[in-house]
Amino acid sequence: MTVGPVAHGGHCVARHEGRVVFVRHTLPGERVVVAVTEDRHAGFCRADAVDVLEAAPDRVERPCPHSGPGKCGGCDWQHVSHEGQLGLKAAVVREQLSRLAGLDLPVTVEALPGGPLRWRSRARFAVDRTGAPGLRRHRSHDVVLLDDCPITVEPAAAAVLGRRWPGAGAVDVAVDSAGVVTTTRLDRRGQATSTRVLRPGADVPEEPAGRAQRSAGGRDWEVEGTGFWQVHPGAADALVGAVSAFAGVRPGETVLDLYAGAGLFGGALAPGVGAGGRVVCVESDAAACAAADANLADLPQAEVWQGDVDAPGLTELLAELGRPDVVVLDPPRAGAGREVSRVIAGAAPRAVVYVACDPAALARDVAVLAEGGYRLAALRAFDCFPMTAHVECVALLVPA
Repeated sequence: MTVGPVAHGGHCVARHEGRVVFVRHTLPGERVVVAVTEDRHAGFCRADAVDVLEAAPDRVERPCPHSGPGKCGGCDWQHVSHEGQLGLKAAVVREQLSRLAGLDLPVTVEALPGGPLRWRSRARFAVDRTGAPGLRRHRSHDVVLLDDCPITVEPAAAAVLGRRWPGAGAVDVAVDSAGVVTTTRLDRRGQATSTRVLRPGADVPEEPAGRAQRSAGGRDWEVEGTGFWQVHPGAADALVGAVSAFAGVRPGETVLDLYAGAGLFGGALAPGVGAGGRVVCVESDAAACAAADANLADLPQAEVWQGDVDAPGLTELLAELGRPDVVVLDPPRAGAGREVSRVIAGAAPRAVVYVACDPAALARDVAVLAEGGYRLAALRAFDCFPMTAHVECVALLVPA
């Protein structure tokens, strides 16, 4: 078949005898032979390109021997040049905004420093029944055993892939800004059972773990050893810069930081509101709230509230807080959702700064905010996950 446009999710769309075929390991415009990998739906099936008859200009040799049809499912675009990957991601963001939000905007995806390999500072590796580590095949529970992962920083890959993990179901690993490697063993139900820390120059890991050190926005941050933080070493700085520029906070303003995590964006914006301003960081996870309390302790205008970001809770918070001048939100992959987006629009901030790891969720929420009187005024997109289909966006919405 001849392959059509790229689609959200790391594949391209083709058609064969009236059916839609979602094809991985290919590029728009290529002529390929495909093998069907999943055929459970009447209207579409999934397939892998197993033979390339006419290659696209952006096709390259895969740098990872574990990548390809039927192999590791961790990367989507190993067969594409880095410039080509940026173009594919821009096309996906543009298509999602057009289809789900009715917007026709030019999109450029910005590369981060360091290139497309050895950027991943935090990962979860699966472990098979023999204790051998690896990653799963695409849409499968099968574990592909690995001796290395070229997108993962070498200390993290070596800490997990260089040994066996009997009895474990998975292993989380993270490397912080000081080079400290933290590994957390998980059982087959996904529960953490033990954590170990290996500091640079040490021969023996420590147990239990402390907090990891991260740097972004000119500040040092503490997070749990393998807790949430941007995976790419350059991502936090890039996102803080975009959020700060879009928010443009002024002395005396009130900022509401939703899904605040360890306080990254709230902490970056707090100095701008001055002594007379206020930054309220809302986060549901107790460990993240504890880290945020420690990270923001020197900023008297910043406070941390633990609670779910849902419509009833947000409405109650706004009743106590009053009208925020700026709302910053960094929701999980599913997005903020219709009800929370409606409450944000109803609060009438002068600016909404939305950090999104999924362009479809962003587009859906932008459409809801548009119903509430907001327009998308600016958008930046970053390649925080090279070799994969994921892209991070920062959007600015202002009253229409």
